[in-house]
Amino acid sequence: MITLYGMYRSRATRNIWALEELGLAWQLKPVIQAYRLEARGVDPASAGAALNTRSPDFLRLSPAGAIPVMEDAGLILSESLAINLYLARKAGGPLAPKDAREEALMEQWALYGATGIETDALEISMAYAKGVAEGAEAAIERASDRLRRPFAALEAHLGAHSHMVGGRFTVADINMAEVVRYAQPHKALMAAFPRVTSWLDLCQARPAFQKMWAAREAEAV
Repeated sequence: MITLYGMYRSRATRNIWALEELGLAWQLKPVIQAYRLEARGVDPASAGAALNTRSPDFLRLSPAGAIPVMEDAGLILSESLAINLYLARKAGGPLAPKDAREEALMEQWALYGATGIETDALEISMAYAKGVAEGAEAAIERASDRLRRPFAALEAHLGAHSHMVGGRFTVADINMAEVVRYAQPHKALMAAFPRVTSWLDLCQARPAFQKMWAAREAEAV
């Protein structure tokens, strides 16, 4: 059985979504971010602290001290987008690449999302999660401006294709949708890219996403 180490309120959401879509047997081993414990007034190194990203037991598994991490039959794999590509190949079926060409395109879009979109999108997400504190508006607008170029590339692609790869819903859509989601609270940005917005809405309407999201919302902040 696949073991996923992490929390719903982390990048593990993209792996949980994929696992639900693929129907693979899996279990979640809760590992909370150390900074979330500190926000609750708990020392991550204390004897009674929950397993967290600074716990020696977790660091032996993942020296980087970051979640999620996947374990499958002796394979230890980190980096959530890479985990999803592995899971799709393992399961096969319509979410997986059907040939080397599709595999290359899925890897291309995963790398583009990680390098060209995620940093600025995450800055927007974190600003909104904090209630857009004083001074955050300017940071949101700067991040939004930087995202216009990669979002324009997505808009053009989705204007010519129904999905990211292969004309069908695949793991490439899960990976990109979970990256783009971070920018979703900034309505002005999303409104400027209607094809991206409608594609994201379709992705998030899927039952597997809805199941994952309900569990995430139920998890303590």
